[in-house]
Order: sequence, then structure tokens, then C-alpha cells
Amino acid sequence: MKIAVIGATGKAGMLIVQEAVQRGHEVTAFVRDASKFNEEGVSAVQKNVLELTSEDVKSFDAVVNAISMPPGQESGHIEAGRSLIEAFKGAPASRLIVVGGAGSLFVDEAQTTRLVDTPDFPDMFKPTASSQGQNLLDLQASEGMQWTFLSPAAFFDAEGARTGSYQAAGEVLTVNAAGDSYISYADYAIAVVDEIENANHVNERFSVVGQKA
Repeated sequence: MKIAVIGATGKAGMLIVQEAVQRGHEVTAFVRDASKFNEEGVSAVQKNVLELTSEDVKSFDAVVNAISMPPGQESGHIEAGRSLIEAFKGAPASRLIVVGGAGSLFVDEAQTTRLVDTPDFPDMFKPTASSQGQNLLDLQASEGMQWTFLSPAAFFDAEGARTGSYQAAGEVLTVNAAGDSYISYADYAIAVVDEIENANHVNERFSVVGQKA
């Protein structure tokens, strides 16, 4: 398959690139600075996410939005998300896969309270969680495109090991056998590429939880 990753120089983006390459897919990286990207076997295209058009994405089976925003610029998730929605409306055969956050997951089966709205949710993460949550709402309201929004567990571990397995869940925050809402970046990358290959959650959000190695 032909796969592109936006934000491929980030931790999540790079692991998704590597996972896709290891499986034999043809991978392209959309990056802001091509000089900072040097992954063997991967084409690099220097282009800002806000400049991507239907012409840029329509040749790919799937494009992963793995961008991250620095403190103070968290609303960029909304702006970039809306720009990509417009681009993908002109590329209906391609799928947009969004690396989402856990903050928009619900903590109750009735789906009335989101994790970001709970008293113990850290203030420093609220701007990112709220912006990614709005990105999800925008996708859910969109028409004429194919998308998937994948939320990690609450503890998204950049240093965690690749166990090779994960559990897929839905809109509600899920815990593992130890009672922890946990997933490593490496196992999350497996879930992303599995979704690209199998298309089990088209036009919906799902979440993943894993075990600590």
C-alpha cells in the first residue's frame, strides 16, 4: 500500500513510518524540514500540513496525521484538521488516519463525561486534549471523505517497549489486565498500520490499550 505520514519526524510519526516500512509498504513522509528526515527507503516531501491539497494526498491509500503542537500552539490541531478535511473531500478514495488523544474518550458507559473534563486531568494537557477533541468533532461532522481517529490509552508511553499486541476498544477509556490505561508508542504504531491494512474503523473513532513489557 502507499502510505504517507504527516509529522514523520515526531516520536509517534517515526514509529508509524518504521512499522509501515517493515511491513513492506511504500511510505512517504510529509515534513516541514526535509533536511531533518533521513529514514532509509522513505521519500521525504517538504510541505507544511496547511498547504496540503487534494492533489497531494489522492495518490495514497492512507495518510496519517501524526503532527504535534508545542505549548501555546495547541489550536493548530484544529486548524490542521480542518485543512486536511477539505483536502480529503477532494480525495474520496484515500483515507485520513488521525493520531488522536485520550482526553476526548469518555470515562462512563453512558458517554456523558470525557476524560479531559474530569477533576484530576492535568491542566497542562487540557489545551491539546480540547483541540484534538474538536478535531474529532469536525471529522464526525464531515461528509464525502474517509477517516479514522485513533485514541491511545491515558498513559501514552514514548519509552515503552514494543510487545507486539494491543486491545482495540471504543469510545470509553479502557484499562488492561493490571487495571491501567496504558499503551506504548510502539504498540500504538502497530495498531495504526493494522487499521490502514484492514480498515475496520472507517469513519469512526476507536481506542487502544496495551500491556507494559
